Amino acid sequence: MYTHILLTTDGSELAQRGVDHGLTLAKHLGSKVTALTVTPPYPLQVATTVDAWEAGQKEHADATLAPIRKVAFKMGVQAHVVHATNASPAEAIVDTAQRLGCDLIVMASHGRRGVSHLLLGSQTSEVAHYSAIPVLVVR
Repeated sequence: MYTHILLTTDGSELAQRGVDHGLTLAKHLGSKVTALTVTPPYPLQVATTVDAWEAGQKEHADATLAPIRKVAFKMGVQAHVVHATNASPAEAIVDTAQRLGCDLIVMASHGRRGVSHLLLGSQTSEVAHYSAIPVLVVR
């Protein structure tokens, strides 16, 4: 059914629910996974160098992705990790899934509605809207 699943995370507890669900699904289906985290590009208003900013973002990405790789290995799931830099996480998620040939994107969502959804936006809803690849939303 699904052979390559993209798992998205920002390192939060909420995102971890989606990662856990996606890893379990991958194990049952015999699928491989790619875990993706997206960090913002260097903001011009920051009082640090580009190199220091990028090193900090890489450190955060490594700390976010390493446990996923470890858990996947223990579960017997083939896992690859990717760190992307983009001002729009949704765009990076859709682009990465297409570029890597993923056939399912798994991500978590708060499930906000109404004004809070409009004010806060939702990367999950953007991905679901723009992706030609199926998106599994975990709440």
